[in-house]
Amino acid sequence: MGALHPDEHIDVEGAALLNIVMAFVRRYVVLSEKAAVAVALWIVHTYAIEAAEATPYLNITSAEKRSGKTRLLEVLSLLVARPWPTPRATAAVLVRKLARGMPTLLLDESDAAFRGNREYAEALRAVLNAGWRRGGAACLLVKKGGDWLPQDFTVFGPKAIAGIGRLPDTVGDRAIAIVLKRRAPNEQVVRFRRRDAEPLAEYLREGLAQWASTNMESLRIARPDIPASLDDRAAESWEPLLAIADALGGDWPERARQAAVALSAGQEREEDSLGVRLLRDTQFVFQERRTDRLSSENLVAALNEMEEAPWGDLRGKPLDKRSLARRLRPYGIRPKQVRVGDRTLKGYMQEDFHDAWARYIPHVLYIPPKIETSETNET
Repeated sequence: MGALHPDEHIDVEGAALLNIVMAFVRRYVVLSEKAAVAVALWIVHTYAIEAAEATPYLNITSAEKRSGKTRLLEVLSLLVARPWPTPRATAAVLVRKLARGMPTLLLDESDAAFRGNREYAEALRAVLNAGWRRGGAACLLVKKGGDWLPQDFTVFGPKAIAGIGRLPDTVGDRAIAIVLKRRAPNEQVVRFRRRDAEPLAEYLREGLAQWASTNMESLRIARPDIPASLDDRAAESWEPLLAIADALGGDWPERARQAAVALSAGQEREEDSLGVRLLRDTQFVFQERRTDRLSSENLVAALNEMEEAPWGDLRGKPLDKRSLARRLRPYGIRPKQVRVGDRTLKGYMQEDFHDAWARYIPHVLYIPPKIETSETNET
């Protein structure tokens, strides 16, 4: 990658500014094209937060350590508006800081935060759940006179959360996943030295702030076209980023929508929920067995045999009949007595899954199987 210099002209009226921002990020961190597009748009979003009704979080994650998560947060701290990098803060400090000046939270080591002190983890989750939409607030007890009285603090604002593994489902559902991998030998980046990066970063910050100020009102009233493959939560998260892309012009509208579909639509997003994964895998078992009914025992056995599914090792134990029933219950699916060949067994009818399949895995084409209910199918 060629050198970037602060004396280069930046067109704050168009796409050139964001092209340079994206090049700046990729100079220090290995990112896929789609992830880099999302990160660059999100950086602009931190300056235009006043125009947004919802804010997508960045879920910066990786399978292993030393994959660039902290480095990406360091680079973001040079570029975003009002950065607040922190690995941890008490719940009270977190709420009060977010309520004062709407900083961009850059939270590192989230896996440790969510797996540590339970009270803190619950407080953090509550703040992140509330802070996704404008007007979201967290409540603290505040001493007034001789009494402690509840007071709401606004916690809405942009947040990037880095850590290994999954975020809590409710938080992950509000985030765009930026999945990093350890750098391969043929992937080159520049060694990050903050003092060397700061001059150009300062120039970029000025350009971003100027561009956002100029376009704030148009972003506020924008209603960008949303790809149909995004679910409602993803559509709300991507709306402010797509509005920015449309305002930038050039090829950014197309690049932004390609990134939105790649990062937040379809099967990869559905896999965030074990429940949805279970529904999809049960559909596969019914179709593969070409039957309209399965005993609990045989359905559990089929699920546990799936090599790439998690059912054979859930917290060190395979899925059993009791756990299957518990996981399906929230979708209105319960085991019943079913006739299989000449036997009556506890199991499931395919028709009981139809409503949940249609609601939670609509992108999967459902083809009614050829019905065969002989005992052979249950072996």
